Amino acid sequence: MRKLIFTGLMVAGFATFGHAQVLKLGVKAGVNYANFSGSDLQTDAITSYHAGLLAQIKLGEKLSFQPEVMYSTQGASYDNLSEEVKAKLGYISVPLLARIHMGKTISLDLGPQFSYLLSKDVDFDTDINEFDFAGVGGLTVNITDNIFIQGRYVLGLTEISKSADVKNSVGQLSAGFRF
Repeated sequence: MRKLIFTGLMVAGFATFGHAQVLKLGVKAGVNYANFSGSDLQTDAITSYHAGLLAQIKLGEKLSFQPEVMYSTQGASYDNLSEEVKAKLGYISVPLLARIHMGKTISLDLGPQFSYLLSKDVDFDTDINEFDFAGVGGLTVNITDNIFIQGRYVLGLTEISKSADVKNSVGQLSAGFRF
């Protein structure tokens, strides 16, 4: 994980050396609509949040690379006969997205996401995996050159626990500002 973050920072640093217009840094925050998928157990989605930093590195006229570092809360709830059981998981997430620009306003964002579990608030006894790997797909709409909104879906590809066959599933809506 450290190597991944270090590599991203090095790429961003080299991209700015002599080519300031190639790199834009930014901040973003938004709402998560998170649930678990891949299980016969019917869980209910929870509403949570995410916030973080991003770098947009222009690779050509229609393509850019956007690494991000975000804190994201995910999980689900389940109503059993006597009470509601919740799982709220806090991750540091690193999406590495290719942005395919479809004009000046809209881009298609695709790539992998690597996450590390920082906190867990779980009402049941289970062993939560520290690492989570996911695929990300979404759209970015540029309101101005600096202000944007994003919608994306994060599809978990690894089980969140060794004892349960469930994966994270998260819809995200964000607003952000690029400098």
